[in-house]
Amino acid sequence: MATVGLSSGCLQPVLSVESGAMADIPSYHDLPVSRRAPRGSAWGVWGDDDQLGCLNLITPDKVVSAAKLVRKGVVFPLNLRVDQPDPPLYGRGKVRQTITGEGGNGRDDYLDNFWPQASSQWDSLRHIRHPEDGWYNGARDDEIVAGGGKLGIENVAQRGIATRGVLLDVERYLREQGRAVDMATSTAVTPADLDGCCAAQGVEIQTGDVLLVHFGWLRWYLDGPTQAEREAMSDRNQLRAPGLGPPEEMAAWLWGKHVAAVAADNPALEAWPPAAGPGGFMHWKLIPHLGMNIGELWWLANLADDCDTDGVYEFFFTSAPLNVPGGVGSPPNALAIK
Repeated sequence: MATVGLSSGCLQPVLSVESGAMADIPSYHDLPVSRRAPRGSAWGVWGDDDQLGCLNLITPDKVVSAAKLVRKGVVFPLNLRVDQPDPPLYGRGKVRQTITGEGGNGRDDYLDNFWPQASSQWDSLRHIRHPEDGWYNGARDDEIVAGGGKLGIENVAQRGIATRGVLLDVERYLREQGRAVDMATSTAVTPADLDGCCAAQGVEIQTGDVLLVHFGWLRWYLDGPTQAEREAMSDRNQLRAPGLGPPEEMAAWLWGKHVAAVAADNPALEAWPPAAGPGGFMHWKLIPHLGMNIGELWWLANLADDCDTDGVYEFFFTSAPLNVPGGVGSPPNALAIK
């Protein structure tokens, strides 16, 4: 039976799976469950050696149930081209492709300056270290190394993600509420906004879901700003984008919904730039504290349009990140199948 409570080290998982179902998930306000863990963290919930975090919430029964959501056989790829955004954001480099084999019958190619987090991406659990509390589940600095160690994206790749996906089209919802979001501002979309969107769409978030949030930012970015304006946005100090917030309240909401992971079509998932101060950066709360993978810059526009047309905001979701030992992030290679 799954148990919840304090232990000296949580040598055994606090949360266990029985008959394919997850039971007794501690509330956000009951965290931590281990004395060695910082406040508000999920360290020890799945054992001291866990490297998957909230992806543990996807059980075999969850996969079977999610597969039944395929009803019309329509597939929505959720990756951007690897050379978008252009120019890359946050000082990352621009990918260059070389094709070899000229003059022969075969071709090969390779990529130079390929940053796995420059386009559509998963952040692995080694992407962010909390400045005071450290890495998820207490991993040490000397375990965050190239080619191996702990918390790399290979843990997700070797597991694979297949589950129920839910899209919250907050762009359309807020616009229809007369509160259209200015994509060039750091407007925060709050838990109350997400609850309102769920109610308007008639969808309920369930344990082990991957939550996708459509802000409409990428469609605006690709169609609206001039190249000069996009050049300016490539500077993290000039970039402004709407996103989730406030950090503490949103972390509590996401944990309380028991999502396996969360992704969006904006640069940082959260509103950018984050607020100043130790509590202002939601990445610190979701990744090193809760063990929740974050997806950013996903192409959700086509999926959002289809969900609006048929009124169905749930689907079978799959993702197969690159199996890079010690990888900090990866293109998600994600599909939504309806």
